[in-house]
Amino acid sequence: MKLKVYTADGAASAEKDFAIPAFEGDKGVALLKQTVIAYQANQRQGTSKTKDYGEVAGSGKKILRQKGSGGSRHGDKRAPQLYKGGVVFGPRPRDWSKTITARAKKLALARALFELAGDGGLNVIERFEVEKPKTKLLNAVIEKINPLGKVLIVDIAWTDNTALAVGNIERVFVTDATSLNALDLVRFHQVIISEQGLAKVLERTTTATATATA
Repeated sequence: MKLKVYTADGAASAEKDFAIPAFEGDKGVALLKQTVIAYQANQRQGTSKTKDYGEVAGSGKKILRQKGSGGSRHGDKRAPQLYKGGVVFGPRPRDWSKTITARAKKLALARALFELAGDGGLNVIERFEVEKPKTKLLNAVIEKINPLGKVLIVDIAWTDNTALAVGNIERVFVTDATSLNALDLVRFHQVIISEQGLAKVLERTTTATATATA
């Protein structure tokens, strides 16, 4: 698949062929969806909790007599219908995590990469390089490639200068080629990746796509 490759300053570009994994029809889409859901589930803390009737502090004494008060019948003040009473069927701590196999992760990454490249959202840069750790320098490069919207930038490894330069750009998010996953590619419609970073990502997807197309 041919992709635009920008120079390090973002000023010029040329097309170059990359071995982006290819899929026929909807193959891998269902797995991609399941993997993204699993990634999102694994990010949930599962710590939400409310107190039920037995956990609320307070006396168990009936607050009013059953009849003759002119009002509703009530039990004690821990009853769920009363202010500060127990909560019925409220959230309880639980484990939301889902298991994702290594092969599923690779195949989902490959499909997400294929989708992003097909939609024109995958931009390649020769390398991320700034002489000084200044936000202005790196931001100028990113604006030449993607002037608007949120952008994910990916490199095989980040130098100190680049890492410091990108830290103050609100719309730009950073990851490395080893940590990149399918959820990252689904969340961002525009990705700028270095040639070395893309080579590493393609290396990670090679085994999965070979098995899937066999």
